[in-house]
Amino acid sequence: MRRFTLTTMLLAGMFLLTQQGLSRAESSGKTATGYVFHDANQNRKFDAGEKTLPGVAVSNGLKVVRTDENGKYELPVTDDTILFVIKPRNWRTPLSKNLTPEFYYIHKPKGSPKSHFAGVAPTGPLPESVDFPLYPQKEPNQFRALFFGDPQPRDQKEIDYIAHDVIEDLVGTDASFGVTLGDILFDDLSLFESQARGIALLGIPWYNVIGNHDINYDAPSDKLSDETFERAFGPSYYSFDYGTVHFIVLDDIEWIVTEESKKNKKKKGKYQGGLGKEQIEFVKNDLQQIPEDQLVVLMMHIPLVGVEDRQDLYRLIEKRPFCMSISGHTHHHEHRFITKEDGWRGAKPHHHIINVTVSGSWWSGAPDERGIPHTMMADGAPNGYSIITFDGKEYNLDFRAAGRAAKYQMNIIAPEAVTVDQVADTNVMVNVFNGSEKSKVEMQIGESGSWAPMERIVAIDPSFKKLSETENGVEGKTYRNLPKAKNSTHLWQAKLPDGLKPGTHLLRIRTVEMDGDEHVAGRVIRITPAKPSEKTASTEK
Repeated sequence: MRRFTLTTMLLAGMFLLTQQGLSRAESSGKTATGYVFHDANQNRKFDAGEKTLPGVAVSNGLKVVRTDENGKYELPVTDDTILFVIKPRNWRTPLSKNLTPEFYYIHKPKGSPKSHFAGVAPTGPLPESVDFPLYPQKEPNQFRALFFGDPQPRDQKEIDYIAHDVIEDLVGTDASFGVTLGDILFDDLSLFESQARGIALLGIPWYNVIGNHDINYDAPSDKLSDETFERAFGPSYYSFDYGTVHFIVLDDIEWIVTEESKKNKKKKGKYQGGLGKEQIEFVKNDLQQIPEDQLVVLMMHIPLVGVEDRQDLYRLIEKRPFCMSISGHTHHHEHRFITKEDGWRGAKPHHHIINVTVSGSWWSGAPDERGIPHTMMADGAPNGYSIITFDGKEYNLDFRAAGRAAKYQMNIIAPEAVTVDQVADTNVMVNVFNGSEKSKVEMQIGESGSWAPMERIVAIDPSFKKLSETENGVEGKTYRNLPKAKNSTHLWQAKLPDGLKPGTHLLRIRTVEMDGDEHVAGRVIRITPAKPSEKTASTEK
């Protein structure tokens, strides 16, 4: 039998397919068949003697089936279907030259409709056999993954910012793979290839989540808004296993075009957070294949609490004791714990992480000595990325500030000097970038001093407010304004202890995060003698 396989060549960003074994029948409403196999000679072709792999999940974006004892699957397809293999543990899919996983076959016989940014080229009739090669690899219980929120470059110059601010420091990473949590770009979808080339320098497989700035704004419907993303990266939602963890990538960008917008070309559509019935059905069918005691990680762009049909998703995950989710979009860093107040019915709150963004505040603010905007986020945290260590059912997130040492985990906000009579009225604040309501934060003055608890508050970071007002007020500046300050959920405050004597003191802050990680940072503060009152000064004269 002649079988279709993925090839190493790409045409217009998608797989070229061998022309062997093409069906003469019309593809619409047909059934796709194929094999999942161990590509022993790594030529991406199902050759005689190569082992087929039974029990591997394959999907058409709606149904999920497993290959039979012969490694074969069958799935219905339409003229707009993406078939994909769900990567099992200890196996790897082919990778593109930019190290993006090639785990899918796009079936669009007529290709994508015309749009400003090109979609998928016509794929022709449905092949007789759509086969998926896999390659064995070792996947330990404990591994690390990188998470980029919103790199969001407008142009090549900002892609270069990403290279110098983040990529260069990460070359040689021991992470097993990485994920961009949407807004890969800032509207110019012609830059997908250039952005992917830069990230590929890290040398690890890189998965992509679609964001609201990664869609085709001229699309007449949500169904057609992902065509350019599909050409570059494949399906906008899918899943895969790595180690003991099951990862689900979600497309929670719902593109809405009203009848009025269709009539008036000057009026564009709008987006909202939404999943849709088909995607919910896929998640349901996918999770039916996953044991309840396996850790499930949902990856999306818009935070979960901003998704219109999130209750449908809640019903699918709330009975799982091991499930967390992560997003980007809002350009701040936050740990949220979703409870019954939002309709959650699980026994414990659901942990959702809004991830720090690579672009910070959209590459705004004054440039540093490298010419890169400092782009501090509006919650007072620096731009950067996160590293999550997975170990069985457990996970641990580490915050990393771009261009800084790993130990830079907080910003202590205190005056340079305080007179001795004002000590007890002086407030110290600290922004613990990865802090949450489950963090413990304490303050100490001097190594012999006792550790005193600090109070968590939700407020504006005063250092960001001062910085943004100062920078934005500069006349003739050539950089973009910082955004308006927003409430930070990771601020703590406490008064200086009374009784400090004049001199130079080391103020230290210690935080213990929800996962047990401890970080300590210090700031030097001077205590000066009290200023003489006017009456005392007059008497002395």
